[in-house]
Amino acid sequence: MTRRHAIALETITVVVPADAMEAYEAALRTACGTVGFFLDEDTGLWTVEGVRDQGADEATLAGALALAGLVTGVEAVVTRRATEAEGWLARTYDGFPEQNVGRRFVIRGTHLAASASPGRKVITLDAGIAFGSGEHGSTRGCLRALETVAHRKPRRILDLGTGSGVLAMAAAMLLHRPVTATDIDPWSVRVAHSNAVLNGLGGQLHCIRADGWASPSVRRPGPYDLIFANILARPLCQMARRMAANLAPGGTLILAGLLATQANWVLAAYRRQGMRLERTLREGNWATLVLRR
Repeated sequence: MTRRHAIALETITVVVPADAMEAYEAALRTACGTVGFFLDEDTGLWTVEGVRDQGADEATLAGALALAGLVTGVEAVVTRRATEAEGWLARTYDGFPEQNVGRRFVIRGTHLAASASPGRKVITLDAGIAFGSGEHGSTRGCLRALETVAHRKPRRILDLGTGSGVLAMAAAMLLHRPVTATDIDPWSVRVAHSNAVLNGLGGQLHCIRADGWASPSVRRPGPYDLIFANILARPLCQMARRMAANLAPGGTLILAGLLATQANWVLAAYRRQGMRLERTLREGNWATLVLRR
């Protein structure tokens, strides 16, 4: 699937401290099809950037940015710059090389020629719409964590906040099981489904739009033997009780989207629900927690 772009795109940027990054990242996602965030290790500040069709969903974005400022107490300066679609796509291709992740996976853009990858599961993505493409430390951590728990052969699998569907596809490929892949964002659900079809997994991924555990369509197939939740630290803490309640006895949680400095905070919330830490995986500044009930 190739996303159709306007002649000109717009890049929207804010620079915020770590405790405001989550709120502003969520704000940009209300209007931007692609959002990234980058840490300046010298200043400790995060640059959050979103790319959208120029002027799209302006009222929604303005409201979301105002809410982020109110919630965090940080009034970020918002900068905007025009970004030509062709130039943006070329830079995207340049920044999306083939990636080996862990021992079992390789992530490859459709713009790259196919090559032999002995012993690895190949996940193919369209770099023009890729997010959650395996470059981010949290995604890589989840894929490595999946390798460590695959021997348990989980039967009921959930990818909560699936994004591009990378983790759901990896689980389907490695475990040969169907996977429920959910996201609150309808664009993400469409992208995940298209990626599943692209990788020959259309019949194994059940991609649904859902508001997390509030949706019966998410709870109904459970309890789950394996749950991925590559989200952000604050919502992970908020859903700890319901996450544990929908995990089968002996089941595994793989939690990510949190900075290494936030790992103990998230872990404490899950220990209160009777979860046990099996391992912590680090990828740069990011941590992935593997927990078991």
